[in-house]
Amino acid sequence: MRTLTPLQIDDIRSVQKAAEARTGLRFAVYVGRADGAGREFAERLHAALDDDADKAVLITVDVEARALEIVTGERARKFVTDAECRLVAASMVGAFGAGDLAGGLITGIAALADCAARV
Repeated sequence: MRTLTPLQIDDIRSVQKAAEARTGLRFAVYVGRADGAGREFAERLHAALDDDADKAVLITVDVEARALEIVTGERARKFVTDAECRLVAASMVGAFGAGDLAGGLITGIAALADCAARV
């Protein structure tokens, strides 16, 4: 899988901003090598969002380890359930498997925002 181009990064940031404006939640993305176990690393990154952690949805992707994690804060979890995160993750993995990192992230963020907006 290729790395993200500057245009793809801009597209992802645009979707993030739109999702945040639509839901009032914070959407964060990390693409890179996890420092330690994937879930624990994602939870540490989520906690590092400080004041935003409670209302944040964090997506981490370690391409080399083929690992994806979605972590939600306590407030965000009221709008995006664990079951919804698992479904969105499955669709993202499909895109990643087809070599579309940016598309998977864009679709995933938009789908998570759709879940949050339905509440």
